Amino acid sequence: MSETVFALVTSYGVYVIFASAFLSCLALPIPTSLMMLSGGAFVTTGDLTLWQVIAAAYAGAVIGDQAGFAIGRFGGTPLVERIARTPARHAVLERARKLVDRYGGGGVFFSTWLFAPLGPWVNFVAGATGLGWARFALWDILGETVWVSVYVGLGMVFASQVSAVADVMGNVVGFLAALAVAGGAAVWIRGALRQQRERRATAKAAR
Repeated sequence: MSETVFALVTSYGVYVIFASAFLSCLALPIPTSLMMLSGGAFVTTGDLTLWQVIAAAYAGAVIGDQAGFAIGRFGGTPLVERIARTPARHAVLERARKLVDRYGGGGVFFSTWLFAPLGPWVNFVAGATGLGWARFALWDILGETVWVSVYVGLGMVFASQVSAVADVMGNVVGFLAALAVAGGAAVWIRGALRQQRERRATAKAAR
């Protein structure tokens, strides 16, 4: 995989970085993070220019997110459900819907980098469920700033070990996502137990 990505970046430069960032935001299985790591590495070797790599990745990601939002907004829930016709995609869609329902714009922000696999589906759901465009755009821009900065920066720092960094970052993101889910579950359980105690106290007081 890494050899193919390096060859594409070598041949097409920032154009392939832009295209991969855009298409990945529409739920196409493209290794955009590795593309950005490679772009950063080629900046270090002098083959690419830093601002062009950042601009290509950032523009592709933001425009792709906006396109996904527009698909959800104008196509509505039926179209989104049709896109997620397989059981695996439907499961991811449900996770994205819960993220948006619970956190709104904050869910959009974290889906761009912390929960990146959910990102395209969050775009669709945000549009379909009526999340305000200005709110979506603000959190999306902030989130993509984090995503692009981290991966291009790591590509520059670890230019000779891009493949290894990609593996490590995949594990780190997975760990952070699991940690966030566990934290959310802990908060929910704590709230449920508190409500149960309050109900018991109310029932005792009523006797």
